[in-house]
Amino acid sequence: MSDLIDDPIPGANAPEFTVSEISGAVKRTIEGAFDRIRVRGEVGRVFRARSGHLYYDIKDDNNVLSCTTWKGQAARLSVLPEEGMEVIVTGKLTAFGAQSKYNMNVEEVVVAGEGALMAMLEKRKKALAAEGLFDEARKRPIPYLPEIIGVVTSPSGAVIRDILHRLRDRFPRKVLIWPVAVQGQNCAPEVANAIRGFNALTPGGALPRPDLIIVARGGGSIEDLWGFNEEIVARAVAASDIPLISAVGHETDTTLIDFVSDKRAPTPTAAAELAVPVRLELLSWVDQQGGRLTHALTQGVTRRAQRLRDLSRALPRPEQLLDPARQRLDFVGHRLAPALIGVTQKRRVHLSTLSGSLRPASLRRNVAEARQRQDRLKTRLTPEVITRDVTRKRTDLNRLSDRLTRVGTVNNDRLRARLETLNRMRNSLGYEETLKRGYAVVWDGDAVVTTAARAAEASDLQIQFADGKMSVGEGGAPVPPAPAAPKPAPKPKPKAKPKPKPDTPEQGSLF
Repeated sequence: MSDLIDDPIPGANAPEFTVSEISGAVKRTIEGAFDRIRVRGEVGRVFRARSGHLYYDIKDDNNVLSCTTWKGQAARLSVLPEEGMEVIVTGKLTAFGAQSKYNMNVEEVVVAGEGALMAMLEKRKKALAAEGLFDEARKRPIPYLPEIIGVVTSPSGAVIRDILHRLRDRFPRKVLIWPVAVQGQNCAPEVANAIRGFNALTPGGALPRPDLIIVARGGGSIEDLWGFNEEIVARAVAASDIPLISAVGHETDTTLIDFVSDKRAPTPTAAAELAVPVRLELLSWVDQQGGRLTHALTQGVTRRAQRLRDLSRALPRPEQLLDPARQRLDFVGHRLAPALIGVTQKRRVHLSTLSGSLRPASLRRNVAEARQRQDRLKTRLTPEVITRDVTRKRTDLNRLSDRLTRVGTVNNDRLRARLETLNRMRNSLGYEETLKRGYAVVWDGDAVVTTAARAAEASDLQIQFADGKMSVGEGGAPVPPAPAAPKPAPKPKPKAKPKPKPDTPEQGSLF
């Protein structure tokens, strides 16, 4: 401290320091006294800046310690601090002279105890469940026999050997392995990237897209399995278009990926058993189904053949079916010759009868009868007969015309009376009849004025009474009313048409 002390002012006992000297001395004192320390507390406010730096508080019941983790350090943290989490942070204590504050530069964050981890796990589980990531409706069925299986696990552990061995025993399939870290700070991002990478592959491409994904890891402590509880992994599983089986830990271990995945397997070996069926069992089942099919076809053909034989016994012989037809043919053949002779004789008699009517006497008689019929028709075509028929038809036409005239007049009178009734009803319901009882209507042009405020704003008012309108000029001076338009005179009723007189023929009949 002696290098910071200046010469004292004459008459003063205490030395003088600059602000920077005091800040530097405090910084060196704090960093010298607390080199690398571990602090336990509850995470308070957490803020991640755009630059990637992480700012948060560690607190207990009485005090708060500000903490800073730079961008490069934050990428290496195995656990990111969250508000309310109890953690143990490791780093160096330093001072920030520009604001007269001290804080801790944290390089490592560890959750303080399994209880805090479980509390944080329950908090995440509730948040993801509220978003619907655990709903059964969004989970896809596992394919019965996938062609390609993608496995996300460590390539050097016993898990991948167990999965490959189990697949080889049950039903050999093509396997794509995406190597990842299954614990530590790189576990969560690598697993999430592997799931997204499998989904990004093109089906049928050079590196084909798998039909099923298995995420597997052996057993371990809750800290070892914590990478599969990270939110980034759960969201990657939920966004996967490929069905996914989670096989993390032993049967008693439960992680968030188990709730989001389409199927959970208690062990990696069980995941391989869920992924494919047993090939020998399938072959045996196919053989059994083939035998059943052959037996069913044989039995069906046998039953139908027996049924055909039974039905054939009930059918008559062909001779029995043809004998009645042969008998009818013989009977008709015997009757054919006499029938032809009888028909020929009948036609000969008829021909003789017709030839007798063509003799001269018969012809003269027929001509005389035709001449008599002509004479009778001539008497019906005389002028007197034709005139009488025309007169009768004209009389009938005049009678029908009179009837039509009377009916038209009656219909017109009825419609005119109905129209006058409707007009009287219109006049009685209109506002003109109301004006006759002492009321008036105030107009502003073509609009009706209903309020005093509206009347005050109008430039030209007209008051309509029963006998006409009166204009109100400026200052309220009345203007003489315009005479009411005269009502149109009622139209006279149409007179009935005179009855047409029967026309007399202008010339006689031509007959």
